[in-house]
Amino acid sequence: MHVTDTSTAAVIARFLRAQGVDRVFALCGGHIMPIWMRADAEGISIVDVRDERAAVHMAHAHAELTEGLGVALVTAGPGVTNAMTGIANAHVSRAPVLILSGTPPRAQENRGGLQDMDHTQLVRSITRYARTIREPALVLQELNEAVARAYGEGGEPGPAYLDFPTDTLRAEFPRPLLLEEHFQRKTYPVLLPNPAEVARAADIIWSAKKPLVITGRGARRAGPELVRFLDRLGAAYLDTGESRGLVPDDHPSVVAAMRGAVMTQADVVVTVGRRLDFQLAYGSPAVFGPAKFVRIADAPSELRDNRRGQSEILASPAQALAAITEAAGNRSPAIDQGWIEGLRTGHRQRAAKLQQSMASAEATDGKVHPNRMLAALQAKLDADSIAIVDGGDFLSFARVGLSPGTMLDPGAFGCIGVGVPFGIAASLAFPDKRVLVATGDGAFGFNAIELDTAVRHKAPVVIAVANNGAWQVEVYDQKTTHGRVVGTQLQFSDHAAMARAFGMHGERVEKPEDLPAAVERAFANRPALLDVVVTPEAVSSDARTGLAWVPDLQPLAAWDEAERKWRQG
Repeated sequence: MHVTDTSTAAVIARFLRAQGVDRVFALCGGHIMPIWMRADAEGISIVDVRDERAAVHMAHAHAELTEGLGVALVTAGPGVTNAMTGIANAHVSRAPVLILSGTPPRAQENRGGLQDMDHTQLVRSITRYARTIREPALVLQELNEAVARAYGEGGEPGPAYLDFPTDTLRAEFPRPLLLEEHFQRKTYPVLLPNPAEVARAADIIWSAKKPLVITGRGARRAGPELVRFLDRLGAAYLDTGESRGLVPDDHPSVVAAMRGAVMTQADVVVTVGRRLDFQLAYGSPAVFGPAKFVRIADAPSELRDNRRGQSEILASPAQALAAITEAAGNRSPAIDQGWIEGLRTGHRQRAAKLQQSMASAEATDGKVHPNRMLAALQAKLDADSIAIVDGGDFLSFARVGLSPGTMLDPGAFGCIGVGVPFGIAASLAFPDKRVLVATGDGAFGFNAIELDTAVRHKAPVVIAVANNGAWQVEVYDQKTTHGRVVGTQLQFSDHAAMARAFGMHGERVEKPEDLPAAVERAFANRPALLDVVVTPEAVSSDARTGLAWVPDLQPLAAWDEAERKWRQG
């Protein structure tokens, strides 16, 4: 197969390079080989994975952590259908990911060719843009549009999808259309706030006695402005998994351990790039009472969902927060100092108690308690570390027990299984940082095969699997001829042995006292996997209440009952 330097595939690769793309995540296939070869020729690293879902997950994490464009390259047919879960998760998380694929040659369309499928019909509802590009002359125009949509121009950020017939990829791109204007680098758009709305918001916020600021995904590019805003206002602050690390844990506004109390007591709630979804009780008055809301976001879904604001600012959060701080000038906030000091004291006491209890947590069966495991892992993290937490019930322990500089999790889509691919992408993007994946064994199983990818690409990640033997295996009566089933027992699969089979440092930890040394060895021999046998007895507070990630707040059932009574007056 001959692909010239001015082929459509070569133009695509050159465009990606111009967008700052230095790495794509891909699984090889005939329909995308022209792009694959030209990307390699352009000096773009190709992280070849074992499943297309993982490729999109990796592109997603890369985009979130670098604030750039994540690119996944998947082949036609099952390549696209395998990628669907990753695309859906990026859609819900509003991550700027570009997915590129191929289709059979134009002459074979709708004739039963290999992997002939209209992919755009499948992905249209979970992408910001989905097109099949058949005409070479339109390729640069469509790439620019797709990337603009992925960054949120004209709506919300999120995944965009393009595919190309293979003969289009091999065809010559018209030289007169190779204009430099098509290769300008795109970034997130900057939206400036309405000055009148800024003044209104500043007045509401600076008049509040018990103001609460809650951040989400949209605040990620507003860290310095957020800290200055909190310094000036002195409000209570809660992050979420979407915005962990924007404000240091020791900042006087942080009251994470008092989450339930502050949500019910606040008189003004400022949301910054954060939806009022199930994790925040949909902003229900049954939880937040008569509080006024100020909503700040650059995406409509983070601005007007569930509760309207007394002030709503559609603008880039960094610009909006800076403008509100400036508008407040030298005005003294009306904050109740006794209230915020009480919250801060309660937070410090609870955090210290949690830290102490985690380090000494024991299980009656002699196995490792999840909190003991997390305490040993936390000891190796610093403000520059990246942690990916994943799993079912273990996720509830990890969200509370780990405090890295940056945290990623399965998100509102509840897409367990992201841990391993997210961790690989994070460690490749930031090889000098400590990158930890803390995952339950069930979530680990979704993409465990990507250990092979981590080894081949020397991804310096540490993967810690909480192995609670949740998978049952039948027990047979060996005395009978046919081996009659007499019961079941928990199976603690040997994940460390699987890691070693791929050439990765793998170590199984069965005793709490062995954890610190094992964690040290893992970080010294990355990529590494720790298979920690944890007790099945441990149940998180979330599991007991049925409530996701809010351990000190009443369960969802109580929320529903409270809202029902509120609606009835």
